[in-house]
Amino acid sequence: MQTLESDRHGHIRTLYLDHHGWLRERLQRRLGCLGQAADLAQDTFVRLLAREGELERLREPRAFLATIAQGLLANHWRRQALERAYLEALAARPQAVQPSPEAQALILETITELDALLDRLPGRVRQAFLLAQLEGLTYAVIAGRLGVSERMVKKYMAQAMLHCLELVS
Repeated sequence: MQTLESDRHGHIRTLYLDHHGWLRERLQRRLGCLGQAADLAQDTFVRLLAREGELERLREPRAFLATIAQGLLANHWRRQALERAYLEALAARPQAVQPSPEAQALILETITELDALLDRLPGRVRQAFLLAQLEGLTYAVIAGRLGVSERMVKKYMAQAMLHCLELVS
């Protein structure tokens, strides 16, 4: 058992030594920032640790690492876009009602978690949920916008609510 575990760790160590520099440089070209690239490259290998079982069958390590890194990069850009939108909304508020830096960090973390939760919903379900919750549209109006029946919008909303409840439980 001990040798099997040390073999896996040795394999990951070899992958890290052989490909970490390449991945960091690739990410740096995309991000333009060495620090962020180093962080994302490190996160890629952390994700790799969680997928140890797949490593034995790995034929193209750079393609595999690039795929994991691309997902992390997309999440990074998405978080940045959310943060920019939040900071723009804050800038529009009077200074007297600005939340504390701690509250801002908590709000931003919550927004990021909500975005991830909503991203797991199918596209139409997410659209219907956001139109109802953020724009306050009626099911009839949402049905017209989405080109579906009002009954279908009710199903979408039920699916979204069930998804939220499952995650809270």
